[in-house]
Amino acid sequence: MRLMPVTDAMFLVAETRETPMHVGGVNLYTLPDKVDETEWLNAQLANLRQSEGLRRPFSEVLKLTPLGQYGPIRLVPDKDIDMHYHVRSAALPKPGRYREMFELVSRLHGTLLDRTRPMWEITLISGLPDRQIATYFKIHHALMDGASSMHFTNAMLSADPKEKRSYSPMSVEAYEAYKRKFPVPKKPPTPSLTDLKAIGSFLKEQWGNSVGVTKALNQYAAAMFGMGGSDLTTPWAVPRTSFNRNITGARRFVAQSWSLERVRAMGKAYDGTINDAVLGMCSGAMRKYLQSLNELPDKPLKAMAPVSIRPKDDIDAANSVAAVTANLATHIDDPVTRMATIQASMNAAKAQLREMTAQQIQIYTAITQMPQMLTALTRTADKFPAYSVTISNVPGPREQLYWNGARLDGMYPASIPVDGMAMNITQVSNNKNIDFGITACRRSVPHVQRLIDYLEDALVELEEAAGIKGR
Repeated sequence: MRLMPVTDAMFLVAETRETPMHVGGVNLYTLPDKVDETEWLNAQLANLRQSEGLRRPFSEVLKLTPLGQYGPIRLVPDKDIDMHYHVRSAALPKPGRYREMFELVSRLHGTLLDRTRPMWEITLISGLPDRQIATYFKIHHALMDGASSMHFTNAMLSADPKEKRSYSPMSVEAYEAYKRKFPVPKKPPTPSLTDLKAIGSFLKEQWGNSVGVTKALNQYAAAMFGMGGSDLTTPWAVPRTSFNRNITGARRFVAQSWSLERVRAMGKAYDGTINDAVLGMCSGAMRKYLQSLNELPDKPLKAMAPVSIRPKDDIDAANSVAAVTANLATHIDDPVTRMATIQASMNAAKAQLREMTAQQIQIYTAITQMPQMLTALTRTADKFPAYSVTISNVPGPREQLYWNGARLDGMYPASIPVDGMAMNITQVSNNKNIDFGITACRRSVPHVQRLIDYLEDALVELEEAAGIKGR
């Protein structure tokens, strides 16, 4: 039995029928030659359905007090887990295109996880052409964030196409094998109350946290009220568009891959990072989408950009993220000026984070995000939107990986739209590609599949403006 941290439990509190709080994604694979597809699929189902030796959180269920989700929440082992419930199979109807797969995933991603069971599911999807199969995985955000979900995915994969694993990727055995790839994290010595030096260090740390957070909050307030001439962008004062409606529980999921080298080259042409390039693509795509609806505002959209503050050797924490605000500059017609404005806002945000420790960042994030949490709980986010969209970038594998011989072709994240932010765009860098997953409210963001074409158009526009050759 273990106590769920309050920061993780907030995802349970914020969940409603209209806003399921789970993350996940679609992995696309190609089966090896001379392997019978039915036999391979049955072998993977048997592997995934092993119930012995499961690691947490896959083996745990919620235990609540009479206060329900508003009181202390504990995670306890589920002694009667039904693996056939959690691990499922689905065959696409003909012609088995990506369109049919995305329709299935959209439906699966819109349903709530059962809180009386361990809060995760995996669906093995067959019926795709060219010997491709897919997995759709979802898990409650209270148990995993994007980075920890990526650790889980990496743990089930191998760089060796011939490697076959008999143990489940949800097992303690898989977890321990994956953990051995990381150095043992150094734990600070436990201070003794009789150790004056330790007490002094503790007080100094608390004082440093107070000073660091106060300084950051002063910068935040100055930027919010237009004082100090900083490029730091803050939430709120967001122009109203279709993205800022209260949402329904129906989802629409679409995905696409781009060459990582191509996106990197575009960012480099503007003296920026891959993340800058991605924000530039998303800005151009959203600008064109709103133009198609005659909704483009004369003020810039703002994006919440989650930033991982997880140490590289930490694969245990459920959630370890901060949030910065990106000015998407969608009101600017010239792509070069638009890109410069985006970069300036991100550079200011990153400079502010560099001045704080991870603990200070968590405190600062909790304070600045509190108003958004209140609007979410009261369902007034459509009237007081803090952001226009969430745009997140998750580092993924840098080499070609395989799942029991099947080649990984794509990792497409599926995330969380919320009231006031009806769309979420998340990307994962995957070997030589960057894989985009777009999750939106079906009603609030109609024809979201157009954004795939608009992302390509935005990339071409930025390449041409920089005088480089794409594709």
